[in-house]
Amino acid sequence: MPVVVIITITATMTIITDPRPLLHLLAWLSPAFPTGGFAYSHGLEWAVEAGDIKDADTLRFWLGDVVTHGSVRSDTILLRHAHRNASDPKALKEIGALGLAATPSRERRDEALNQGRAFVRAVAPWTPVPDDMPYAVAVGAAAAGKCIREDDAASAYIQAFVSNLISAAVRLVPLGQTAGLGVLAALEPVILTTAEETKTATLDDLGGCTFRSDLAAMRHETQYTRLFRS
Repeated sequence: MPVVVIITITATMTIITDPRPLLHLLAWLSPAFPTGGFAYSHGLEWAVEAGDIKDADTLRFWLGDVVTHGSVRSDTILLRHAHRNASDPKALKEIGALGLAATPSRERRDEALNQGRAFVRAVAPWTPVPDDMPYAVAVGAAAAGKCIREDDAASAYIQAFVSNLISAAVRLVPLGQTAGLGVLAALEPVILTTAEETKTATLDDLGGCTFRSDLAAMRHETQYTRLFRS
């Protein structure tokens, strides 16, 4: 009787992933990266004084709206279009000008432009980026320059933005570090949803409806005592 031998061959595929884009993204959006983000509260300082933000829940609702319907959503759209047009200086300049024109107050404009300039100087050892760009536009252009995926840059930018404002709120409300981290964890679905929804957004979709946040930025300009520049 013949003997049948069955041989099973298992193929293994190894995918080599370059870790450098991730390292770049982690460095650039770290709180230690010298953009001066710690000096800006994006109007939170006035919102705390007015009583709009007084605990973790009110902070979570405020930031959720800013991410979903406000300036963070617009910033993410700008970042995505800057990423796609990073090799076209004229288009990049127009995106930057549109981003600055869309800011609702002087402090918001200064916040975007000053952080953008600081980011451009700090990121120079990795990649050149045109100066006088809003922060989100500069991040998008730099990410494209170092082959960082657009989706990764968008999600990381929103996360870093929210983290910075939570850090400001921890000092202003005040909140404990644990409460602040709880807010960040609770906002993860909002961050991911906004990152996903902006993938198909055009520059015509810039704008928002977080009027209380915009008013906070305007009223902060004349606030009597201030710890933050915005």
